[in-house]
Amino acid sequence: MACALTAGRALDCRDSVGGIKRLLITELANKATLTTTSGAISAFTLATGKQFWSYEQVKETSNFSESILASVENGTLAYETTLTAIFNKGETATRNQIRLLAQNRLMVIAEDRNGKYWLLGEANGAELTAGSYNSGTAMGDRNGYELTLVAKESEPMKEVASGLIATLLAPAV
Repeated sequence: MACALTAGRALDCRDSVGGIKRLLITELANKATLTTTSGAISAFTLATGKQFWSYEQVKETSNFSESILASVENGTLAYETTLTAIFNKGETATRNQIRLLAQNRLMVIAEDRNGKYWLLGEANGAELTAGSYNSGTAMGDRNGYELTLVAKESEPMKEVASGLIATLLAPAV
């Protein structure tokens, strides 16, 4: 059988936490090379003069989830990752960056609160599909933006080796 199982999975320790620490975002067109080893990204370079930009997230506000899109009738299998990002505080600079995000196909690396990095939009890109700004009502309410980015791929999202992140964030020259 071409799709033979290769391993099982034992019940693991309870040492994981939820949430996103930060997002690293660049345009899909900036990808130069990407190497996958055993289902994880082991090498990743961007076009000359390009970089990922860091968008820090407030704890317990942002998340991503991946859905398996399987059709038994059609014999197809795909994956959809949905990311919800929160940017507190309405301001012109943030508004302008959100407009640029909405105009592009993106690659997003989500750093989770376990120190793992996950790439969304590896081949087809992630796109901003919804968003809103809310002023809040009470003084303790959020004033800011909520964005939804969606990536649809033929493979599940992959973990990016942490040793690659500093180079991907290096200022474009």
